[in-house]
Amino acid sequence: MIKLHDKYFEPFISAEEIDAAIKKMVEKVKADFKDETPIFICVLNGAFMFASDFMKHYDQDCEITFVKLSSYRGMSSTGIVKTLLDVPDTVEERSVVILEDVIDTGNTVKELVSMFSQINVKRFKIASMFYKPEIYSGEYNIDYVGIEIPDKFIVGYGLDYDELGRNLPEVYKIKE
Repeated sequence: MIKLHDKYFEPFISAEEIDAAIKKMVEKVKADFKDETPIFICVLNGAFMFASDFMKHYDQDCEITFVKLSSYRGMSSTGIVKTLLDVPDTVEERSVVILEDVIDTGNTVKELVSMFSQINVKRFKIASMFYKPEIYSGEYNIDYVGIEIPDKFIVGYGLDYDELGRNLPEVYKIKE
């Protein structure tokens, strides 16, 4: 058990489980983009560890860039997604794979889809390390999912509770 700020968290997903899920996702993405050089777009801050590990396993030509969106304050989504670092122009006419840390309500996904529908990309897919199907709006298809999880607040592996816990190599859930 760990304590971050005023909350306690218990072990939930091991680093080994995360790595195995990433390797499976990478194989699917490689098969889908075998004749292309995709651009991976890491959604900061949460997806930085996922993107790093994903890239280490992706042994075909690729590029990476970053966007930064924000919709969380503390433990809950504000429902308003703000763009803090926008999509670079270099993605036009290219195949794009968005690397997201966790998809829950879908507000961030909706914003990403809106951003990319305004840019002339060849095609884009969404890859999420963690996915909470019971609360996802289902508005858009999630093309690659690492691990499906219940609707629990999680930290670690890039995810935070008021900026703490991102550096943990495994995932913890809130102790209830």
